[in-house]
Amino acid sequence: MSKAKEIIGLDEMRHSCAHVLAQAVLKMFPEAKLGIGPTIDDGFYYDFDLPRTLIPEDLPILEKKMKEIVKQAQVFVKKEEPSDKAIEFLKEAGQSYKVELVKDLAKQGETITFYENLLPNTNKPMFVDLCRGGHVEHTGKIGYFKLLKIAGAYWKGDEKNPMLQRIYGTCWQTQEELDAYLNRLEEAKKRDHKILGKQLRLFTTTPLVGPGYPLFLPRGAELKRILEEYITAIKRKNGYKFVCIPHVAKEDLYIKSGHMGKYEAMMPVMETSEGERIVMKAMNCPHHFELYNSEAHSYRELPLRYAENTAVYRYEKSGEVNGLFRVRSITQDDTHHFVTHDQIKSEIEMVLRITKEVYSKFGFNKFKARVSIRNPEHPEKYFGSDELWKKAESILIEGVKKLADDYFIKEGEAAFYGPKIDVMIEDAIGREWQLTTIQLDFNQPENFDMTYTGEDGKPHRPAVLHVAILGALERFIGVIIEHYSGAFPYWLAPVQVKIVPVAQDFNEYAKKVYEDLCIANVRVELDDSRDSLGKKIRNSEHEKIPYIFVVGEKEMTDKTVAVRDYATKKQEVMPLKKFMDTHGAVE
Repeated sequence: MSKAKEIIGLDEMRHSCAHVLAQAVLKMFPEAKLGIGPTIDDGFYYDFDLPRTLIPEDLPILEKKMKEIVKQAQVFVKKEEPSDKAIEFLKEAGQSYKVELVKDLAKQGETITFYENLLPNTNKPMFVDLCRGGHVEHTGKIGYFKLLKIAGAYWKGDEKNPMLQRIYGTCWQTQEELDAYLNRLEEAKKRDHKILGKQLRLFTTTPLVGPGYPLFLPRGAELKRILEEYITAIKRKNGYKFVCIPHVAKEDLYIKSGHMGKYEAMMPVMETSEGERIVMKAMNCPHHFELYNSEAHSYRELPLRYAENTAVYRYEKSGEVNGLFRVRSITQDDTHHFVTHDQIKSEIEMVLRITKEVYSKFGFNKFKARVSIRNPEHPEKYFGSDELWKKAESILIEGVKKLADDYFIKEGEAAFYGPKIDVMIEDAIGREWQLTTIQLDFNQPENFDMTYTGEDGKPHRPAVLHVAILGALERFIGVIIEHYSGAFPYWLAPVQVKIVPVAQDFNEYAKKVYEDLCIANVRVELDDSRDSLGKKIRNSEHEKIPYIFVVGEKEMTDKTVAVRDYATKKQEVMPLKKFMDTHGAVE
């Protein structure tokens, strides 16, 4: 597709821009040591070991140097080198981090490649970097770029390694695209869920509890409850059975599943006084597999769908923890579908249908999907027959065609036990978020010796679908805070109505309205403080509550309420019943 070519071209442009940044940094700091410089969503970054700490004022200086390099139209030339020669060259250049990377690549049997920048006509070498590619033809083809920020980053993401300085940048094909992206960044700052989470009194974190363990205040807990009850109702309607498992298990369970020792985010093992080794669960699937195996199953029971909204615990590195987007305590709307191989297609289609229904409820109507499949050149690395994989991959691709406005296939990104679908949505300001995951698993049914009795009376092996619709609820809450800019729709708002009496004389009437709304299951708060009316209204507006009920002498006499709409800023006096008839509680 032409769209796919554009995406590839943009990635090459950004990768080339990262090299230009590294060249500019070396011009400014000749003794700089280079780390890595990959592309990321919407841009690139490069890590450096520098003689001094960078300041924001350094970024425009580096941009100016980058523009000079771009103007020279330096040609990118690929060179392959034996590992020993590459190591010797990098040692002479004082690039110790690159030496380490070459040694790692050599152990993996990878080809060692460099990209050298040459001045056109003279072929004078200007810069060289260890790199797999790809790149634009020359620096003159790099589009419009901007350096965005400076951050700290441990070498290889390991806290035991040196702290490097990371420079983030973005690059686009046109000035209009760059401007639109920068405007989007400014809008994103206003929507920052960490700031709005405090303003709306949703969640907090404390040093004593620790990074990555968010604490939900009453309003945040209410929002979480609304989401859990909503997704639970959707799943019950579609035949899911809800289960409940503990938050810990013996280490042996995760050894059997293959996670222990291989999954870096597993929490440390805890040993009891009796010598039993237990661990906080980082995933729910092994527990659900044990539930499946606790009873005999017939083909008539399948598909069997176990669902649970439950927490898992993962040791994310402290430098990677970020508000609600990256946490260590994660509530998942997790499901495991136990299916016959013939049911995979219909089950995938059902999950994608539910996904579309759920996201539409939140105003997400643009979908993109990534299908991760095998590396076709190395089928021996994957569990299951070639025929089974081809069938499964075809089913996943056909499924996303019906759901997504756009989709793409990533070869070699599948896990060894099955292909996967990741669904991305676009929020109110055009940002992309990966949420739903559907992982097809042929391996764990073997690990756990799962069976069902087939129509022929013989034991057969099921397949498993690992599915999370909302994904991590904490992350989803962060996404919708930013999507709505904190102004939740009425059905979702943790506080739907705030009652504000004009003065203390009208508190009793305000309490009566409060009680009537509570009986009707409206989520309501009463501000009967001694603050001025103006301050009460400003506080409610600041908290983005959908409706404010102002009650004074006239409203008390007429048994009405003055309804202020946060979205429209309009006010209308009406009997309480009229409001209830048009709104009521939406659960």
